[in-house]
Amino acid sequence: MCIKCGEKMENQSGVAFGYIHKDLRLANDEIARLRERDLKNLLRHKKLYLVLDLDHTLLNTTHVKTLTIKERYIKNLNDPMQDALRGSLFKPFTHMLTKLRPFVHTFLKEASNLFDMYIYTMGERAYALKMADLLDPDMVYFNSKVIAKNDCTQRHQKGLDVLAGQESAVLILDDTEQVWKKHTENLILMERYHFFASSRKQFACKSKSFSHKRSDESDVDGALANVLKVLKRVHSMFFDPELGDDFAGRDTRQMLRAVRSEILKGCIVVFDGEFVTNDQAEIHELWPLAERLGATSLTEVGPSVTHVISTNVGTEKSRWAIREQKFLVKPKWLKAASFRWQRQPEKKFRVKKAKMKLK
Repeated sequence: MCIKCGEKMENQSGVAFGYIHKDLRLANDEIARLRERDLKNLLRHKKLYLVLDLDHTLLNTTHVKTLTIKERYIKNLNDPMQDALRGSLFKPFTHMLTKLRPFVHTFLKEASNLFDMYIYTMGERAYALKMADLLDPDMVYFNSKVIAKNDCTQRHQKGLDVLAGQESAVLILDDTEQVWKKHTENLILMERYHFFASSRKQFACKSKSFSHKRSDESDVDGALANVLKVLKRVHSMFFDPELGDDFAGRDTRQMLRAVRSEILKGCIVVFDGEFVTNDQAEIHELWPLAERLGATSLTEVGPSVTHVISTNVGTEKSRWAIREQKFLVKPKWLKAASFRWQRQPEKKFRVKKAKMKLK
């Protein structure tokens, strides 16, 4: 229905905003007008937009029937571990268990002072609303801003076209980069939260889940605590008082690139041909990752090189790194720096000699 004249529209032009109101569809020019108005209001309160994924970002859900023998203590109310899980483990549906990520409540409380927040999940709406209720029972943070699978305008893809916010003022937290192909510049990729064993199995992770280890992610130094620092940094840069009160032309994507490029600034890395051949190095996923983190990537060793990225201590480049006293680290060193938004101690990622197996 046209909001100006009340006439019912027969075509399906524009974008559906069903999560705001059933059957609500807005034409592109009206979306642009509303976004401009909403942005001005938001900037007046010195806030930006933050889009939050659910599964493996803010929480972890599993079916009760998938619990392993080692996880059965979760259902035992008398188990000592229950004290540690209190307030973070829920049964939203009779057949499911949901574990909230450590620090999530503090994260949401502090982030809400700086951002207008949305939930955006590829899950069904009933599930999304139930998770929103666990995270925000008093409806302080999200209200109606819960976007689910059926709200997407492109299959298997999330898009900011269903958001009442300008792309230049949006930041996204998600554990899956592929679903944000059009908005990778807005994305902060999260390290996946695997509390349940079924979650690690789903992504073919070999290490044990937190539930199997009867432990959990760090509350004060975990993924959410670290990314909150990044969000605060970008927000501070966007609203830097030295830039004045005119926010036109400012873009969160530029600030995010600037913060990311400082992580490995000054590092000069070479990729070992054992897993990245010289003619393929520049198209390998780690090459652009190193560049985005501020490092300089090379194909050959030399005096200026600071790090050799390798998986085998016996290769020519690895031996050179040891001989020249350069850092010899696993590819995980780069990924860890990306997830934690700071250079990681090289000693934790050293390439070591393989242990000899006794026959």
